[in-house]
Amino acid sequence: MARGPVAIDRGAIWPGLAVLALVLALVLGPLALVLAQAGGAGAITAADWAAVRFTLWQAALSAGLSTVLAVPVARALARRRFAGRAALVTALGAPFILPVIVAVLGLLALFGRAGILGRALTALGLPPVPIYGLQGVLVAHLFLNLPLAVRMILNGWAAIPPERFRLAAALGLAPRDVARLIERPMLRATLPGVALSIFLVCLTSFTVILIMGGGPRATSLGLAIYQAFRLEFALGHAASLAALQLALGLAATGAGLMVLRPAAFGAGRGLASLAPPADPKWLARIADALAIALLALFLALPVGLAALAGLAHLPGLEAEVLRAGARSMVIALAASALATAGALLAGQAIAHLPARSGRLADAAAMLALGVSPLVIGTGAFLAIRPFADPVRLALPVTLLANALMAFPFALRILAPDLAALRADYGRLSQSLGLTGRARLRLVTLPRLRRPLAFAAGLSAALSMGDLGVITLFSDPAQATLPALLYQRMGQYRMDEAYGISALLMGLSFGLFWAFDRMGRKDADA
Repeated sequence: MARGPVAIDRGAIWPGLAVLALVLALVLGPLALVLAQAGGAGAITAADWAAVRFTLWQAALSAGLSTVLAVPVARALARRRFAGRAALVTALGAPFILPVIVAVLGLLALFGRAGILGRALTALGLPPVPIYGLQGVLVAHLFLNLPLAVRMILNGWAAIPPERFRLAAALGLAPRDVARLIERPMLRATLPGVALSIFLVCLTSFTVILIMGGGPRATSLGLAIYQAFRLEFALGHAASLAALQLALGLAATGAGLMVLRPAAFGAGRGLASLAPPADPKWLARIADALAIALLALFLALPVGLAALAGLAHLPGLEAEVLRAGARSMVIALAASALATAGALLAGQAIAHLPARSGRLADAAAMLALGVSPLVIGTGAFLAIRPFADPVRLALPVTLLANALMAFPFALRILAPDLAALRADYGRLSQSLGLTGRARLRLVTLPRLRRPLAFAAGLSAALSMGDLGVITLFSDPAQATLPALLYQRMGQYRMDEAYGISALLMGLSFGLFWAFDRMGRKDADA
């Protein structure tokens, strides 16, 4: 990114570089341990290459569709004001923060052969919607990632200084001119990061493809790694696949960061956000209303079906479930604090680095999305085993892994605002002698309240619903809420499983709402 000739603030760089170095160690260290334990890499087979092709294809389609479909919805939400808008904006976080298994069950209850839509089509003599294979994977990824894309793009609209819209109104610019001169530069700066984040999420997707995919033609690298680890215990083969997955993630990150461009709107006065001028034509109003309504319907039906299935079983939950819920809350809050603080420090360092070095540091930070959680968990197991019982350290390892998995999302949310803050207020802060904690308290935190709260809420909710590393450290006495849900499903105690899923949904969304509300209080975004 192009940056102005501002002197480098060494105090803002070194803490962030230390965070980035720690992230690299936590990503590459487990992979090296697995390779060392296996005695070297295993061969990549023809079936593995087929899994690579499917992985790239579904990730590219999922990221492209989510990003393209999010733009009209985010624009409609940015320029229209209506009753319930704030609640809808908050609800956009619900699918992404839901435990994936719960979200998939909700989609099956809607689109599956025995679901509401499937039964209705059958009654009309029509074939049901094909929900398995590539189609099902795309539907599930759209459900999980489209709302996140809308929120990230909506943050881009909210970051446009309101003075630009006031100037456009004073000059009498039409909505199409505002779109060309103000909104499109913001989209060029925002969309590559949005698409990159979703692509990397889909690149390592496991649960969705396990349930909605299946078969040789719908097998991903994540499934291949799982099979090599858990079914064959071929550590060398699994490590090779994990290294290949990491290489794909690094290549995608590099390609995405090459097209990132700053919006360069300049500094504003920090006033409340102003909505862009709404097109008064009736066709534009209908298009905006239709985009918002379709998204709300697409989100509400599966989430509602999943919630209704569990609410009836909430009153009978055991004390063990409540203890697991408290355990998950503590882990989620601690992981959120680590991920958000680390992303803030790393984002400051990236914003202060020269353009090329900043892109390299940004790519290194995104590596956490390119490695399978199974590899991280197995590497942690191998590292701990010579010195202590890994099961006794299950919760600290889970906390650290959850923070690591949430870190790239928090960084992606904070990075554009940190870069703009550096460009707009860097020289002024230095001329006033504002450094360190004073600059953080007076400049950074007040102007980053909204994205910081969004990043913290997203990190906490993602940690609440994570079922990854904890499955490798199976100790019922230390089970988190997702692990307990997984156990009940495996024991076919579905009534309890539905009740646990409803509690998990409530806690995940409650954490996200609480943080997000703190960030958007008194702000129109």
